[in-house]
Amino acid sequence: MSIRETAWIGLEPAQLSRLSQSGVAGSAPRNPPDPVGLMRYSGLRIWEMPLAFPAMHPIEIDDLTSALRWRYATKSFDATKIIPPDVFDALLDALVLAPSSFGMQPWKFIVVQDPALRAELQPASWNQPQVTEASHFVVLAVREAIAAAEVDAWIAHLAKVRGVATTSLGEYRGRMTSFLAAMDDAQKFAWASRQAYVALGQLLTCAALLGVDSCPMEGISPPAYDASLGLAGSGYRTVVACALGFRSASDKYASVPKSRFDRAQVVEYR
Repeated sequence: MSIRETAWIGLEPAQLSRLSQSGVAGSAPRNPPDPVGLMRYSGLRIWEMPLAFPAMHPIEIDDLTSALRWRYATKSFDATKIIPPDVFDALLDALVLAPSSFGMQPWKFIVVQDPALRAELQPASWNQPQVTEASHFVVLAVREAIAAAEVDAWIAHLAKVRGVATTSLGEYRGRMTSFLAAMDDAQKFAWASRQAYVALGQLLTCAALLGVDSCPMEGISPPAYDASLGLAGSGYRTVVACALGFRSASDKYASVPKSRFDRAQVVEYR
């Protein structure tokens, strides 16, 4: 799709003209013609041009609200109903594209497919049936500790994607290393765990929008999961899990009214 065929966000006509002349669609040239549209984020100067994407086509507000009201923590899944491959691929994209602090993505998403392994995890999950009944079962793990090597790996990847020298990201790297240096390993693990919950929330919402049921599961034994999944020595530890699939017709909780406090009790304006 060419620039002329797409509406672009964040670029003025003159910028589009320069991009068109340089043959770039959606990414800035290595030597941008001039410092147009510089923006600042976490101390890092980046070109606005690579942030230009085709205009979004938002869903209807009612569709979003309906999906959120429809979803619930599914207690019983129909084991005969399997999530189509393309739909599950989209849900994996939701996890991979989830935001995280500094963009560091300190996580690993483990899709447990082996029925025997899922059966082994069930006793470590308060014997909840979702572990074995759901179409798909995902375990979210995060790094036990984050050292300078992980920061450097992220900086190298970021530089490659953006087509810039790693030295140009020095200030950004400094902010990350300073932030992490102020924490011990236990605090780093707690910080990384919070990132996993951001990804989990995105997964739950996207699943609902695609008509897929879900059940976030904290009622698990992370050490037992780590043992079963062979995570010892991997640098990762289990945080939380999520069952995905389609609700069973016998799940009584599917028809229970959603119970939430009134907005006035949980939202404040100041």
